[in-house]
Amino acid sequence: QLKLVESGGGLVQPGGSLRLSCTTSEFTLDYYDIGWFRLAPGKTREGISCVSSRDNPTDYADSVRGRFTASKDKANNTVFLQMESLKPEDTAVYYCARSNFYTSKCTLRSNEYDVWGQGTQVTVSS
Repeated sequence: QLKLVESGGGLVQPGGSLRLSCTTSEFTLDYYDIGWFRLAPGKTREGISCVSSRDNPTDYADSVRGRFTASKDKANNTVFLQMESLKPEDTAVYYCARSNFYTSKCTLRSNEYDVWGQGTQVTVSS
């Protein structure tokens, strides 16, 4: 079954860290990019990171650059998002998604992704 499943969310204090995982099935990370997105209450969906299908290049939104790191483990069909120095404004539901075609664009545009996970909640609060 074609599927992406996020995990690793939870409650963390400001300044803390979390590692999100996105497990994938029925497609290869050799040909599809994986994007990370988040949706906070009262805000629009934001593309925050991507992992390319080729040679693991990555890109980041300005809001998370220098704090978040995306990576992948192709052997285990898993993409990660390591989040450091978390802030209350990072509170959101985080989603991973697969690019809609074979690509290595590493885009943060949500309309270039066609299969989405169910999301995992990240709450940053003292």
